[in-house]
Amino acid sequence: MKLEEFKLERYFAKYEFNAPYLLCCSDCQSFTVKELLDLGGEDAFSSFHNLYLGYTESLGNPLLRQQITNQYKSIKAEEVLVTSGAEEAIFIFMNVMLDKGDHVIVQYPCYQSLFEIARSIGCEVTKWEIKEEQNWELDLDFLAQNIKENTRAIIVNSPHNPTGYLMSRKKLAALIDFARRQNILLFSDEVYRFLEYSEADRLDAACDLYENAVSLGVMSKTYGLPGLRIGWIATKNRTVYQKMAAFKDYTSICNSAPSEFLATLALQHWNKLAQRNLAIIKQNLALLDQFFTRYANLFSWQRPKAGPIAFPSIKWEGHVEDFCIDLVNSQGVLLLPGNYYDCGRNKNFRVGFGRQNMPDCLAKLEEYIKEKLL
Repeated sequence: MKLEEFKLERYFAKYEFNAPYLLCCSDCQSFTVKELLDLGGEDAFSSFHNLYLGYTESLGNPLLRQQITNQYKSIKAEEVLVTSGAEEAIFIFMNVMLDKGDHVIVQYPCYQSLFEIARSIGCEVTKWEIKEEQNWELDLDFLAQNIKENTRAIIVNSPHNPTGYLMSRKKLAALIDFARRQNILLFSDEVYRFLEYSEADRLDAACDLYENAVSLGVMSKTYGLPGLRIGWIATKNRTVYQKMAAFKDYTSICNSAPSEFLATLALQHWNKLAQRNLAIIKQNLALLDQFFTRYANLFSWQRPKAGPIAFPSIKWEGHVEDFCIDLVNSQGVLLLPGNYYDCGRNKNFRVGFGRQNMPDCLAKLEEYIKEKLL
């Protein structure tokens, strides 16, 4: 296996901890250890101080796995595998379920590992591209036309990174029906679930709907706890589960005991954490709506349906990366140019609005626009 450089992560490695105004982050406002422990009161403080720092169970702490099942309708604790963030789960799934010569179809644009690992294994990858001019909508006809005899898996992400697209229940049902008839694995990246702007739009997890689906979850996005490095998969497919659990012995082996403790505590109060971040998102989204209305001559704005990120585009002759680099160098405002997703017309950029300081970042962006683009 030879992996290409992870372009998006290299970009963040260069700028994320140097730029003072981060306006493209994919996560939500985080919490301190004290804030989490306060949720559990004195018992939580005492338990954390006396936590034993030995090896943990490779499948994940049983209490944590049980808490994770509350995210689903029919999943049991023995159908949950805890991983080191979402990245490890993606890496393991691809390595145990895909072989050289397999064909996969990947919703695109997407987080690079969702296609790059399959490509590095020797798989044939078809990019199921969603387009701005079509409101980022998934085209099921394209899926049907691109299925092959060697198609092993379909990879989707909803709510979607970077567009904020959320497929309808009807479309998800059709997708699952199609995968079931073809006996194809469905890997469903659901890390932004519970950040739908309308609860009525929330989809059931794919693992609750389809016996060959693998649902991906993480503490990083909805709950704003990326520093815990806790993710998981949930699936009813025992073959997938057992193969992933065995492969984990060659990656992280087991998870951090303090991280599992704090993740368990956080998920005991998951709705409170999610609602806090959703309130921040909605307040910031209203500001973005106003901003992009004011500058409709400069930008195209497809309002997202869920999550803390969107993928607007700039109306100018140059390359979007030139705009983003000049912005960060002159104003310290970091946007993510869409070419780091290898998609589109090199006009789109990712904006993130899940953090409390987003209004300050947006104000600095507006200063730049008034100085250089008007």
